[in-house]
This record gives sequence, C-alpha cells and structure tokens, in this order.
Amino acid sequence: TIVFQGLQRYWQPLRALIRGLEEQLGHPCQANAYLTPPGSQGFALHSDTHDVFVFQTFGVKEWEVHDEAGAHRVMMLPGTSMYLPTGTPHAARTQDTASLHVTVGINRYLWRDLLKRVVDPLLESADDPLPAALFADPDALAAALRERLGGLAESVRTADADAVVQRLERAFATGRQPLLGGGLLDVLDAPGIAAATRLRRRPGSTCLLRPDGDRLALLLGDRRVSVPARIGPAIEAVLARDELTPAELHDHLDGASAIVLTRRLVREGLLEVAR
Repeated sequence: TIVFQGLQRYWQPLRALIRGLEEQLGHPCQANAYLTPPGSQGFALHSDTHDVFVFQTFGVKEWEVHDEAGAHRVMMLPGTSMYLPTGTPHAARTQDTASLHVTVGINRYLWRDLLKRVVDPLLESADDPLPAALFADPDALAAALRERLGGLAESVRTADADAVVQRLERAFATGRQPLLGGGLLDVLDAPGIAAATRLRRRPGSTCLLRPDGDRLALLLGDRRVSVPARIGPAIEAVLARDELTPAELHDHLDGASAIVLTRRLVREGLLEVAR
C-alpha cells in the first residue's frame, strides 16, 4: 500500500474540508489516502488512537471490523463511507482491482490533555531526588509523599482554569498551517489597495483576538500580530464580513487608517483581493 500522509497539504478540496472540520469541531484533523494493488492487504488487524472516517473513492475493498458483537465484513464501494470510533479493530483487503480510499482522522483533545496542562507545570518543582536508603523507613517516605500530595491538591484546586483553556485554544489556533494559495499575488497587489478595493476573508484563515495590555494580539495560524487595542472594533468588523472594502470601515477608522489596516491584513494572509 502506498500511503499519502497529510494529503490536505497538497490538494485544495481536502484542504478546505479539513480546515472546515477543524473550525467546527475544535480538534486537529488530518487526511490520508491509501492506494492498494489488487488482491492485497496493506495492514494487519489493528486499531487507531483517533476517530476515523473512511471514504472509498476507487475500486472495492472488503473490511473486517470488530465490535463487542464480534467481527463484521463490510464491502466498501466507490462513494461509500464508514465511521470507525477510536479503538475499533479493523483490517481491509482489495478485491480484483486496485483500491484508493481517503481517511479523515479526528485527533481529539482529551480531558487528559487539559488536565496535564494543569498538573505538568506543577510537577516541575518535584524534580529533587528521593533520599538515599529510601526503603529503610517507608513510613517516613509515605508521610513526605502525603505532604507533597496535599500541596499538589491545593495547587490544582486553585489553578486558573480560564488561563489553561486559553493556552489550549492559543496552541490550537497557532498550530494551524495557513492556507496561502495566491498569497504572493495579494502581497504584490497590497500597495494598490484603495478605498473601493473589494477584499474578502481568505478561506480557511484563522484569527483570534486577545487583549495584550494596551495592545491587541491577533493569532493568525502560524503568526502573532500586535496592533493597538483601539483598532479592535475595526478588526471585529472585518472578521464579521465575508467581503468588504476599506471604505466600509468608516465607522471605526478614517479613510487612510482603514487602507493601512486592510493592506496589513492582506500581507498577513487574513484577507485577499477579490478578483
């Protein structure tokens, strides 16, 4: 079997699908494709650590899928799809022709991931070694452990849950690869953007606004842009529209400032010139 990993990085339709799923679900997603010759089996019976959607696109493949009731045989024809929850044992074999199927994996965040973001930093202060001859007095060791557990429990109880969630959100937002097809043309056209130039939100672009003192941080996928907090309403107006011209920001900025802002957002990949 030939495996095409991360196919969304190379093919626009899958790129749009994966980015749309990530925006709706809030979980990282990935698409792979599997090309298998006739009468062959790529992988033995196994299970995945993430949810999987299977889309058969060419040829026929017979799947062996296991659940609590036992094994089931599923024949996948072109145009059919199947959902395999995390941990579902499965294997697949082609028939008389080659087979191509696409999988969409949902790499779900777990409560464990969120809790680890609380506990792991607290454990960094517990790197001092245990005492020599530690088993000579196990009662003393257990007492010392109870004392540390009490301190850890108090720290967990008073942890800033809002800050932990915001860090996870920031990691998700800044970990998305920007979709910059045609971006070079936009950068070259940016100096010519005028009040009446029609602009639109670049498909699949991400933007989170976060206060940063007297400034505002724009989290744009792989980058962080800092702007004055006073232009926040103008940026919110940009995010609220699919298309706009700089002149339509007149409620928030003067004409020259609106042009400067939109040119910057085009260069950063949030907006593109509507052609």
